[in-house]
Amino acid sequence: MDLQQLQTTGVWSFTEGMSPAESAEFAAGIERLGYSALWVPDARGRDPFVNCATLLEATTKLIVATGIANIWVRHPSAMAQGALSLAEKSGDRFLLGIGVSHKPSVQGATGIPFTKPLETMGNYLDTMADSVWRGPETAMPPVVVAALGPKMLKLSAEKSAGAHPYWTTPEHTAQAREILGPDALLCVEQKVCMTTDAEVGRAKGAEQLAIYSPLPNYRNSWKRMGFTEEQIASNDPAFVDAVMAWGDAETIQARIDAHYAAGATHVCVQPVHPTASGTVDWDALEALAPAG
Repeated sequence: MDLQQLQTTGVWSFTEGMSPAESAEFAAGIERLGYSALWVPDARGRDPFVNCATLLEATTKLIVATGIANIWVRHPSAMAQGALSLAEKSGDRFLLGIGVSHKPSVQGATGIPFTKPLETMGNYLDTMADSVWRGPETAMPPVVVAALGPKMLKLSAEKSAGAHPYWTTPEHTAQAREILGPDALLCVEQKVCMTTDAEVGRAKGAEQLAIYSPLPNYRNSWKRMGFTEEQIASNDPAFVDAVMAWGDAETIQARIDAHYAAGATHVCVQPVHPTASGTVDWDALEALAPAG
């Protein structure tokens, strides 16, 4: 993979509500706008590897990445096989993001015991590295780990290509870069909403936060960033503004640039439509496009 390509901004997006044909058209549109990568989640909808195969088939240059594939529901060897198969199929355009997800999403939803996530991730990466591949000679794609806290970030630097933080700030990016060191990939997700109406921007931020704030991993991460339980629970404007970039294209681009200045290798923007839910905001994507 040409890792230099990742130094251009990418897109993070759910494609669960799209048909395969629509998701293929979406990926092709992202590529035409000049974005470097498209990140898709593992959200108990379409299998992420099948989804990525569809997106890779529809594009020629775009990197497609999982953000992230859940380690609890896949054996490390199966994860490696899937990643290698997509790398082979796409001419080395696949990037594997993996993570421990969240206890409510794992043990609560599937009954799979969620124990010792840091130790489990370390062992998982070791087993992946030792997996046998009997297909044609293919380089294992870069692996990045969903990491927020210092211990998981340190593990990411030691046993993978880097980290994929989610719901963070440029200040967190600077701290992550310090922990990861100068060479590791630091692929940062940033939610954006292109509106100059503060009430709308903050309402959309609160709408998104309502999905994630019950999850302890994110709450603990925000607290480490200096936000209080009260700020998180009340969607304090200072908190919402820190984690969600809203404004005109210039204002949002300044937030993206702040992540790069803080040490991000790559920023993937997740556009939140200002007036609709579950709708792609092409206006934002076009305004923020690297080719624009």
